[in-house]
Amino acid sequence: MKVHEYQAKAILSQYGVPTPEGFPAFSVKEALDAAKKLAGNAWVVKAQIHAGGRGKGGGVKLAKSMQEVEQIADSMLGMKLVTPQTGGEGRIVKRLLVEEGADIRAEYYAGLVVDRVSQRVVLIGSSEGGTEIEEVAKDAPERINRVTIDPGCGLTERDALDLAEKMGIPGHARKPASDIFMSLYRAFVEKDAMLLEVNPLILDGKGRLLALDAKFNFDDNALFRHPEITALRDLDEEDPAEIEASRFGLSYISLDGDIGCLVNGAGLAMATMDIVKLYGASPANFLDVGGGASVEKVTEAFKLMLANPKVKVILVNIFGGIMKCDVIAEGVVAAARQVSLNVPLVVRLEGTNVELGKKILAESGLPIISANTMMDAARRAVEASRGC
Repeated sequence: MKVHEYQAKAILSQYGVPTPEGFPAFSVKEALDAAKKLAGNAWVVKAQIHAGGRGKGGGVKLAKSMQEVEQIADSMLGMKLVTPQTGGEGRIVKRLLVEEGADIRAEYYAGLVVDRVSQRVVLIGSSEGGTEIEEVAKDAPERINRVTIDPGCGLTERDALDLAEKMGIPGHARKPASDIFMSLYRAFVEKDAMLLEVNPLILDGKGRLLALDAKFNFDDNALFRHPEITALRDLDEEDPAEIEASRFGLSYISLDGDIGCLVNGAGLAMATMDIVKLYGASPANFLDVGGGASVEKVTEAFKLMLANPKVKVILVNIFGGIMKCDVIAEGVVAAARQVSLNVPLVVRLEGTNVELGKKILAESGLPIISANTMMDAARRAVEASRGC
């Protein structure tokens, strides 16, 4: 789950991380009211969407008068903001953040991620703030510094100070920087985050460090512990299909291909998508119905896939362990009839009660294309998508 910049900053403020003063706005009037509350004679108006690179798309602008605040807010609200992370479809801007202007003297990057190799949280710091960290990693990897954090000890002040020095933060600001790093780590762990970025972390004209931008991604599986985070969810920023899937306990992610995939188990789903790619096509979705899918679940899964106009074929790949093949076969047949299936359906079953499952499919009277192996299923699905 993602949150907006102003929400991320509010969380960080609770942990003592200094941020510029600012207010969210949902209308031009609210943007003007926000600017009037802030000191100074310059304001930054920022579009609030769940994607980075907003500045490149015109989603971050400086205003030097109330008239400019009004003009910028009026043009920004309702605009389709296209950034490198949104893709060509972009996002419609419905929220703004109006902040006091900052006197930027230096920009740094600070972030926390879960490293799957070490199975630990890693703190990343760089002197190249204000740019995408992926670009820095590619073009100047020597400017990226990492601290792999021992979960038993947590982030130590010594490691935090050492990182500040490696990042080139001036001596007078290293202790405040280490305090910020330790606060970021505490927020990351206590809020069950998957990603936390402050980019840029700036040094201003008064010698202060401020989190000028912030990004939080949270672990969906831990949200039951954090109702205060769940309350920040903005459904306007999420794929409607993924929202609908969550209502039925389905793990669904929209993709760009034309072969709808219905699979039980995340690992098998990934393998299925890989094999589809191997045969030269692309999956239209990731869809894991889980280990105990009911007829209702399978029906909703079919509806989700068929709502995508790009889908030319549905590929069902089930390994019956906890999920028995006869149960999934009954679900597939019922779902296909209920949704009036109008695209080819390829089904591969293996595992518990597989022969009974195949019998149910064969006697259904539906034009189901049966496959015996994953490779065979993927090949037949790709051929069907091409009209072969």
